[in-house]
Amino acid sequence: MKKLPFVTKEQVEEIVKTYPTPFHLYDEAGIRANAKAVQEAFAWNKGFREYFAVKATPNPFLIDILKEYDFGCDCSSMTELMMAKACGMDGEHIMFSSNETPLEEFAYANELGAIINLDDFTHIQCLEDTLGYIPETISCRYNPGGVFAMSNGIMDNPGDSKYGMTREQLFDAYKLLKEKGAKNFGIHAFLASNTVTNEYYPKLARQLFELVVELQKETGCHIAFVNLSGGVGVPYTPDQEPNDIHAIGEGVRQAFEEVLVPAGMGDVAIYAEMGRFMMAPYGCLVTQAIHEKHIYKEYIGVDACAVNLMRPAMYGSYHHITVLGKEDAPCTETYDIVGSLCENNDKFAIDRKLPKIDKGDYLVIHDTGAHGFAMGYSYNGKLKSAELLLQEDGSVKMIRRAETPADYFATFDCFEQYKFEK
Repeated sequence: MKKLPFVTKEQVEEIVKTYPTPFHLYDEAGIRANAKAVQEAFAWNKGFREYFAVKATPNPFLIDILKEYDFGCDCSSMTELMMAKACGMDGEHIMFSSNETPLEEFAYANELGAIINLDDFTHIQCLEDTLGYIPETISCRYNPGGVFAMSNGIMDNPGDSKYGMTREQLFDAYKLLKEKGAKNFGIHAFLASNTVTNEYYPKLARQLFELVVELQKETGCHIAFVNLSGGVGVPYTPDQEPNDIHAIGEGVRQAFEEVLVPAGMGDVAIYAEMGRFMMAPYGCLVTQAIHEKHIYKEYIGVDACAVNLMRPAMYGSYHHITVLGKEDAPCTETYDIVGSLCENNDKFAIDRKLPKIDKGDYLVIHDTGAHGFAMGYSYNGKLKSAELLLQEDGSVKMIRRAETPADYFATFDCFEQYKFEK
């Protein structure tokens, strides 16, 4: 499958007249179409809600778009909770899934009325000590251990994950929480990351559905929702087939009808916390080729770096690259596409076959709409770029300005003797 950008060379040439590269660009039309598809895929479940994983793309302008489709926010920190509040989310639309949680964050999540998802059995006492009581609605995160496998092989190893409770701890947690006043219970599990298969959610759902039938029978707890979390991925490489969210929704529905309905639990709501699936394909990093280097390898230096997109440096992740205006040109050259950090892993591509790149060419680095800008940092004193929204009418709106040196130096404001001037 050929991966094509959602923006053209001509559009970028117009954008850079106002906003210089590098910048992250998001596709409003694509985001909206995907949000609508998710709602349609799970419309069979009356209580369904997608809690967008704020960590993936923490931008209120984008969250506001998803809010129009009744999406909520999955938050994991104080500042993410603050963003959800700023976007006008009520407690029912906020899921707080954290780990090693500072107690003040439990308190703030409860103040907002958020659904608190406990990561560990010991957090029950922490929560009660912090609030003085246990909320009536509460959730627990489950970790089955071992490996998680499907027909196409091992997908991940939950047994090596720091998240969640064991099966025995989970049953004990529900009993204890019920004793302490909880009335409505949820369960949450995340067993594999970035799965590009329609099997993942249905298989996870079936496991959780079978588990909650046992839980309700043994503990007497009312199971109000099952949160399938994230893990539904996107095809970063051109050879991968994208997930079909309608097929995924139908697979979950079949498991629901076969497991929960016969157990008299047909009122259970299905929740999801997709981040990557919701945003990754609808964002890209636009950068310009500013140098070329010919030594033992052929290098193209661009004005973006790992500060703008950490995933290739951190994980060795593949992100497809399109040279704008050369989409149909033959890939006759082999390049490393590199940034300017004083680290040799600051490479967006290694030994990548691409068309001949000339200085001044614009490159689109695909699928950066999730875990792209969000993972940025400030090494080498590099500044984070702007985020822009390509609106449905073709116009461009800045939804986060680029950082300035003043932003970088702002936390030194307690030292009056230093003057950071250009």
